[in-house]
Amino acid sequence: MSEDNASSPLVAKVTGHLGRPLSELVVVEEKYRLFEHAGLQLAADRYLAAHTPDAGWFGVVGSDRRFMSMINMITSALTHGGTLLGRADYTVAAVGPDETIDVVQLGLVCTHAPDGAPVVLGINTREDFTEASVLTVIAADRETATGVRQEVDRLMRELDPLRGRVVTFGFSEHRRNELLTFVPRAELAPEEVVLPEGRLEALEEHVVGIGRQGDRLREAGQHLRRGLLLYGPPGTGKTHTVRYLLGRRPESTAILMTAEGMAKIGFAVALARKLQPSIVVVEDVDLIAEDRSHFQTSPLLFSLLDAMDGVAGDADVTFLLTTNRVEALETALVQRPGRIDLAVEIPPPDERARERLVRLYARDRPVEADVAAIVAATEGVTASYIKELLRRVVLTALRRDEHALTDDHFATVLDRMAGDGESLTRALLGGAAKPAEVRAKARLEPPAC
Repeated sequence: MSEDNASSPLVAKVTGHLGRPLSELVVVEEKYRLFEHAGLQLAADRYLAAHTPDAGWFGVVGSDRRFMSMINMITSALTHGGTLLGRADYTVAAVGPDETIDVVQLGLVCTHAPDGAPVVLGINTREDFTEASVLTVIAADRETATGVRQEVDRLMRELDPLRGRVVTFGFSEHRRNELLTFVPRAELAPEEVVLPEGRLEALEEHVVGIGRQGDRLREAGQHLRRGLLLYGPPGTGKTHTVRYLLGRRPESTAILMTAEGMAKIGFAVALARKLQPSIVVVEDVDLIAEDRSHFQTSPLLFSLLDAMDGVAGDADVTFLLTTNRVEALETALVQRPGRIDLAVEIPPPDERARERLVRLYARDRPVEADVAAIVAATEGVTASYIKELLRRVVLTALRRDEHALTDDHFATVLDRMAGDGESLTRALLGGAAKPAEVRAKARLEPPAC
């Protein structure tokens, strides 16, 4: 062994620490998905701090390491000198919307098991059929290696940086990461969500209230898993309402599913179970769940249904779905108990709601216009339309270097938004008024030529 060690500093470092030749060592591996790499690093750092706080990472140089296991890299150094002792490789992983940490991309470290037995930990990103983050534990016996692997895995669950975060599946800017775009959690006050009376309270009770009574409900034999459907025309505030509900459960892990990421619904739900309390949001669910009697069924529909059915009733997991076309939804999704147990309409704002929206989106600027006339002029429009209306009204006031919002500001913008040149804009925002109708309803004079 000494001759081999003398010819390979890499082998010497590993076998010297473990006190055994390579042929007598046991290797235990655990593969993780790429989006778990940050958690793996945090767990390894915590483990080292407890057992060998002064330990330093070292690396492997040479060969095509992307397709090799850690032990094969070490063996390659012994058999034909294909790899050498070097420094660890590092990369960056996200742990929040604006937070990153350095993580070991390929490296090993000499440490000890809780009972003092020597072990070598390794972390590397490896490509087999798919890319994965791999934890390797090398020890003199299987019991020691397995125990260390289990302890690192336990620390991963404890320190998981996804817990309590808002994340979305799909493309990520973070190094080909399969998941992981972090999304800031909105903090909205109840007065910023304008719905018909009693609806917001009902939604909050379903999403938040049930979770707060979780332990007592389980003791009473009642299920915690729940499904909530928000439906209504585009622009009425469904996504805004979802953002409010996510903010009301800051301790929950929220997973946002878009059409791009729906192929990963199984991973998302597994993550939701692991990191509960959690909320899985599927926006525009009608795009994948159209009624089977009219269209060929998308495989994504079955994936969604299977995922919802696969969550145990005592899991604190909420499925929060939105749709613009409730009539097109798959019957199996909306009628089977345990999938959707509360459906709430988010309608276009009525008169009272439109007045609240005008004042809300005016923010800190006084409204010195005839609000009743503005409310009349915006009959039938959506919340999105009113939000854009106020943005343009404030912009008009800024251009004139005026602070208060006046009848003239509103008349100018209403006339422009109702013109023939903005017919598509009206359709996109949910507005349908024509210029003459606007001026007639609003009793606002058109701007001077």
